[in-house]
Amino acid sequence: MGKQGSFIKRFTDILFSLILLVISSPILLLAAIAIKLDSKGPVFFIQERSGLGGKPFRMIKLRGMVHNALEIGPQLTQVNDPRITRVGKILRRTSIDELPQAINVLKGDMSIVGPRPEITPITAEYTEEQKEVFNYKPGITGISQINGRQTLAPAERVKMEIEYYRNANFWSDLKIVLSTFKVILSNEGNI
Repeated sequence: MGKQGSFIKRFTDILFSLILLVISSPILLLAAIAIKLDSKGPVFFIQERSGLGGKPFRMIKLRGMVHNALEIGPQLTQVNDPRITRVGKILRRTSIDELPQAINVLKGDMSIVGPRPEITPITAEYTEEQKEVFNYKPGITGISQINGRQTLAPAERVKMEIEYYRNANFWSDLKIVLSTFKVILSNEGNI
């Protein structure tokens, strides 16, 4: 949390990620068992996303869809998407599917707070103005995640993120982290 590239941001990213992984490890274990019992396929869903500088990285999530979801449907999740498994509905509703992204934070691909990591086919269409979002490491949570989440179009999300992250600081990021819990509990903006 804090200014992009600062020591304090990287330190808090590592600290929060380690705490998150330790505290959530029993939940992750139960989720992994439930995923394997509910449907065929791997526990984790790994997808290429655009990161800092527009560089692609492999984002880790718990799998909440059928194993071949990208082969049988659109890249973006739809409302009432039939590809979402029974366990996936719970994981997505509670945002438990996002917890493995703490590994991406530890690796340095992501931050706790930052722009939403978008799939590369969408970022390939960004205008020069929208590419400013690549100046910031993507985050597990962020300004767009607490202000609309999946109900926002990619262009709306990017505009909001650029405006916020130009002036982000430790305290504004902390406010986002605290607001994230409210949004998860209310399921606001989730598909």
